[in-house]
Amino acid sequence: MAEDCIFCKIASKEVPSSIVYEDDLVVAFNDIDPQAPVHIVLIPKKHIPTVLNLTHEDQKLVGHMFLVAASLSREQQIAQDGFRLVTNCNRDGGQSVYHLHMHLLGGRSLTWPPG
Repeated sequence: MAEDCIFCKIASKEVPSSIVYEDDLVVAFNDIDPQAPVHIVLIPKKHIPTVLNLTHEDQKLVGHMFLVAASLSREQQIAQDGFRLVTNCNRDGGQSVYHLHMHLLGGRSLTWPPG
């Protein structure tokens, strides 16, 4: 855990959040500034700053995050119409919290390009 990381604090329950899913590897919670009717943030409990910090040992974790996102999309009833998964990397990629995370967005038509 990184001491100053808000997502580490959410994962350890030091900071309250609206958790919609949790297991041994990941936590998923509603975004505090939703950009769509469904906007869930999925984070690994392991602190990994960016996609660039992933190692071969993290393959199972990243695959698990995608499986959880797929399950949540069904649970939130956005799977059939479609959804978007977003992972930003570094400043120009739009990353504002340096803890690997994935946004699950859905519940409305999403335009392209996104930004």
